[in-house]
Amino acid sequence: MNDLHFDELAVRFAEKIYGSNKGAIRLAVLQTDIKESVPAHQLSILDIGAGLGHMALWLAQQGHTVTLVEPSTPMLQQAQLNFQAAGYKAEFIHSDWQHFLAQAEQRYDLILCHAVLEWLANPLELTQALRNHLNSDGWLSLAFYNKDALILQNLIKGNLRKLKKQHFSGDQGGLTPQQPLDPTLFATQLQQQGWSIKKRSGI
Repeated sequence: MNDLHFDELAVRFAEKIYGSNKGAIRLAVLQTDIKESVPAHQLSILDIGAGLGHMALWLAQQGHTVTLVEPSTPMLQQAQLNFQAAGYKAEFIHSDWQHFLAQAEQRYDLILCHAVLEWLANPLELTQALRNHLNSDGWLSLAFYNKDALILQNLIKGNLRKLKKQHFSGDQGGLTPQQPLDPTLFATQLQQQGWSIKKRSGI
């Protein structure tokens, strides 16, 4: 299994994920969680797999300094256009997370990793690497496709054969992730890496 990038799916991703009511609710929940958990003073923020920059732009509008890292050229270009249209500046870096983190020297107050882990071959490799780029009192915000939610969705649809086979990855070319995460197991794995979980929300 390889990491999946969104060069060919960028437009569909934007329309299906961010252009829907579900996408708006997801952004609202994430924004509320960050407001309630993270200090309000100016922060240095890294958005890994920033996509179209929705969260990064919102954070820039709050007065924070934002760096967006995105491997998909179409998505990064659209993020730049979104920032320009809103009149805000940020640093835009075209790179996958491996190459960026291997060269990055700065530490950040807040790192975002939203809708990224479920598309990776080894999600825990990324969370472990991010520890070296977060300030000692910093925050990591994760949002990922919940395997339990996918099981419930298939139960509702009556996809019993799929459930019996435990086949939860999406079809090729689709937007269901290749590796949805078990939230309980993943929380345990994060704690084993030394992370302390302060807040959780289901979206």
